[in-house]
Amino acid sequence: MINAAVVGTGNISVSHIQGLLTFPERCKIVALVDIYPEKAEGAKEKYRLEEAQVFDSHEALLASGLKIDLVHVCTPPSSHAQIAVNCMNAGCNVLVEKPMAPSLKECDAMLEAEKKNGVTMGIVAQNRFRNSIYKLKKTVDSGLAGSIRCAHVNSLWWRGHCYYDLWWRGTWEKEGGGPTLNHAVHHIDMINWIQGGLPEEVTSVLANVMHDNSEVEDLSFAALRYKDGSVAEVTSSVVHHGEEQGIVLQCENAKLAAPWSCVAEVTQANGFPVPEHNQELMKELDTFYNSIEDLPYEGHTGEIENVLSALEKGTRPFITGEDGRKTVELITAIYKAGFQKRTVGLPIAEADEYYTMEGILRNAVHFYEKSASVENFAAEDITVGNYK
Repeated sequence: MINAAVVGTGNISVSHIQGLLTFPERCKIVALVDIYPEKAEGAKEKYRLEEAQVFDSHEALLASGLKIDLVHVCTPPSSHAQIAVNCMNAGCNVLVEKPMAPSLKECDAMLEAEKKNGVTMGIVAQNRFRNSIYKLKKTVDSGLAGSIRCAHVNSLWWRGHCYYDLWWRGTWEKEGGGPTLNHAVHHIDMINWIQGGLPEEVTSVLANVMHDNSEVEDLSFAALRYKDGSVAEVTSSVVHHGEEQGIVLQCENAKLAAPWSCVAEVTQANGFPVPEHNQELMKELDTFYNSIEDLPYEGHTGEIENVLSALEKGTRPFITGEDGRKTVELITAIYKAGFQKRTVGLPIAEADEYYTMEGILRNAVHFYEKSASVENFAAEDITVGNYK
């Protein structure tokens, strides 16, 4: 039985708690931690976790002597590294919510703690456990559509003005950035996974067009160029009504997309496409896609099941700290390019000013200054992605 603790009982913790409760024969929630203990007490009551102990800090949890095998880190991004490192130094495995951390220096400290202590760290990128994304990746890897030449990544969300009233949101210091870091992190992980690596060059434009209570961007456009000459564009937004998210891959032989669609063209003698498309290839692609079995669990529950299996079998989780770091590296490059208004190269070296959070803060563009905030929101529903 794996003893789990959830550190941070805000909105996203619900997905973690529900995921853990899906496997009562394999794990048990023994602790809930929040700097506002009443929130942890509320979660304890709501989910009938009678045996769970409540703590007001992760330090108090670690000092309690309670046996903890897995810590879920569900706090604001600026605290991810400290909590994860402290827990790993205490011999606990960790599953860290996205983003892994706001800076590469923090990511590397987390990776070093994992290695030094012989524990396991997973990073949340739950959309790899969506059937539409999982099957898209499998179809790309089949080679039927040819290699990817151009990708369009739409991380399109909508958040009201009051979203950034929360005390830690909308600040470079506490949130680490806007939707590029905290929303598109899902889609940037996906394109890294599907492409199999990072681009060589990044150009970007950052803007804040709707949230004057936030220092950070609420919209960014990034253009990526890969070693093989292929390109991609990533839109990161919290201003798009409808939240129509997805990925479109223009491959050599066909277009593949999530939500699933495929179109394949074949040329006439004059270079224009034939009106009826390449029906043979489209049928082959549809057949392949539909032949892929659904995942047993999707979203956070799917990733949590994978981490539990890794701990039980002594294997690596599907999404590792190295994966989380790659995502942060590409996001850092998007911010660097946007702040400097130029094309930048990857990788980002330790000597680069943008390797550290201090360097990012020195260079960050403040679109507005956050002058007021609220301590907590009432518990209400949140959206975690629209891929239909």
